[in-house]
Amino acid sequence: MISKKLEEAVNAQIQAEMYSANLYLSMSAYFRSKGLDGFAHWMYIQYQEEMFHAMKFFNYLFSRGGRAEIREMEKPATDFDSPRDVYEKALKHEQLVTSLINNLHEIAIEENDYAFQAFNQWYIDEQVEEEESAQGIIDKLDLAGEGGIYWVDKELAARTFTPTNPGEGEV
Repeated sequence: MISKKLEEAVNAQIQAEMYSANLYLSMSAYFRSKGLDGFAHWMYIQYQEEMFHAMKFFNYLFSRGGRAEIREMEKPATDFDSPRDVYEKALKHEQLVTSLINNLHEIAIEENDYAFQAFNQWYIDEQVEEEESAQGIIDKLDLAGEGGIYWVDKELAARTFTPTNPGEGEV
């Protein structure tokens, strides 16, 4: 059984993950409007990953006797200055999500919820990857400069999404 305090925190995290998904979908739409389909594709895959993350939390609550709540969220940004600006904002957002994931872990420790600590370790590891990925694209954009955006766009078009455990993010 999950404690009420941790259930509340996980529900807030579901909201944060769904906001993340909306933010990345908005970034994808921005790139599509600029004709940068590779960047748009990368962000669309990011949207899928964030929805998968939200559903893992959603299903976890039910597996522990809790209840998931779908909450209202704010509208994400829709306009950006450049591809680099988008990825700077994505990195900043992932750093925020990392702090939220770490906070969940702290609550699980306070509540002596070892099962959640084990479950949440996947997210801790995932956040290292998320921040590294965004920073890597910023670095590539810096190396490529304005003339190299086409090549970075082409590279990002090859990204795929494969759930780590098929069915885990489904209802």
